[in-house]
Amino acid sequence: MEIIKTDIPDLLILKPRIFGDRRGYFFESWRDEWLENIGISTKFVQDNESSSRCGVIRGLHYQLPPHPQAKLVRVIRGKVLDVAVDIRKNSPTYGKHVAVELTEDNHWQFFIPHGFAHGFAVLSEQAVFTYKCDDYYHPECESGIAWNDPDLNIDWKIKPEDSIVSDKDKHNPAFNTVRGISL
Repeated sequence: MEIIKTDIPDLLILKPRIFGDRRGYFFESWRDEWLENIGISTKFVQDNESSSRCGVIRGLHYQLPPHPQAKLVRVIRGKVLDVAVDIRKNSPTYGKHVAVELTEDNHWQFFIPHGFAHGFAVLSEQAVFTYKCDDYYHPECESGIAWNDPDLNIDWKIKPEDSIVSDKDKHNPAFNTVRGISL
């Protein structure tokens, strides 16, 4: 497993070692020691999976303390643009984001620690997206930020008029109204 650092040091791309031959391929998709070896002691307790069609944008979502969620995300089928926005109020990268293309071909995973809002846009005809969480879903802690917030200026690689967004996500507040998370 190769660990790739991004422009925001706490956001990591995990690039697995793929073993392929005429039968297909094999890779280890998760081992506890990968993050432990670089000093991250996240223990995942829940796996989630979604299927979405081209143009779907999900997010930007996060959970407030006392139940923030770290996530390890990947694509099983298709291609997405995955985005994490730093919402840690005392962070030097507050309000900055990293966007990574995750595909069924590259098998990359994106580690998103506490203090980040997360979302993704489906760039292929269909995508199956899966992620591990280090805390359970707590609806009372659920929060979000507008996916199309002009202050964040995220290029989702989808024209706004072609985007498919849930009613709930259409009503997420602007970034400048988010007070930031203290961890």
